[in-house]
Amino acid sequence: MNKERVVFLDWMRPLACFMVMAIHSAEPFYLGGEAPNITQIASKADMFWIMVTECLCRVCVPLFVMASSYLLFPVKRPTGEFFRRRLVRVGVPFVVWAVAYVWSAGGNWGRLFFNFPDEGGHLWFVPMLLGLYILMPILSPWAEKVTARELKGWLALWLVTTTFPFLRRVWEALYGAPSFGAVPYLYGECPWNMFGTFHYVSGFIGYMLLGLWFRKFAAPRNWTRTLARALPLWIAGVAIIGIPFFCYTDKFPFSAPYAHAVKMEMSIEYCSLGVALATIAAFMVVRKLDLGGMLYERIVRPISEASYGMYLLHMFILAPVSGLLIPHLSTPFAILATAAVSFTASAVTALVLRRLPVVGKYLC
Repeated sequence: MNKERVVFLDWMRPLACFMVMAIHSAEPFYLGGEAPNITQIASKADMFWIMVTECLCRVCVPLFVMASSYLLFPVKRPTGEFFRRRLVRVGVPFVVWAVAYVWSAGGNWGRLFFNFPDEGGHLWFVPMLLGLYILMPILSPWAEKVTARELKGWLALWLVTTTFPFLRRVWEALYGAPSFGAVPYLYGECPWNMFGTFHYVSGFIGYMLLGLWFRKFAAPRNWTRTLARALPLWIAGVAIIGIPFFCYTDKFPFSAPYAHAVKMEMSIEYCSLGVALATIAAFMVVRKLDLGGMLYERIVRPISEASYGMYLLHMFILAPVSGLLIPHLSTPFAILATAAVSFTASAVTALVLRRLPVVGKYLC
């Protein structure tokens, strides 16, 4: 068994990376059409397979956040050194690939000074993660001394905030959208203040705290006890993810403005209740995959080490692969095949790029 690495995280990263690609392989079936702002779902069967993909794979991004937290939080290094390392490892490759996506599509260069580019929509993940890195040194003294009871309280409060996507829909159903905006505001939010009561304890910081919980307080359990706890959480999470998502369409073929797609995705938002419950369950189970051996050393670990690069570059591969496979395969096979081919090709590409002298570490 490899003593220098957290082995189960090496299994988790490739799994989460494949899930990301599966989600992106399903999106062409409901985000597309004659105009870029049209949602089109051809049949109820298509909707079912899209729902299955989302239910199984939506935990991917939260798992990445928890893996980073498990390894890095609380911060042990001096703050300056921590930031330098994170900038080289995460920030520089992000900039390189953001430039590559804009250049390849002839996109808006000015946008790069303010946000991730439209051409690389999946890159939204990196600024969010960098934001968590900024918070880690500030919260580390508290994380060092926090008790299990205190951390449970914070996590319970965070779980309450994961119901807000649903609560906003309840508000809208009861009172309609507010006259001064399209999104219902909650607990102090308004057009001149987006930082309501729960702003600072909501969002992806909850997954950062979950990573801390599992490292500091959640003792490993045997398979029987793990599954006894994880399975009910996963079933509840999948139900909360899938049922509202599936029921947001009532007839097929289905077509609606993109704003409707945003409403459809209410239950699959990464910081929503169903995804949070399913993520906790998934982490509990994957934590048991403490498997070494030849498969781990030759395949799993190298892919894990290249997984960030795979995430950054995969849309260069997935988009054309999806266009080639979707017209010739049924929906479930098209999603699975697109994800599998994209995952394999992205892994090979990232592994090769990482071996380039000098520049490899700045690419992947």
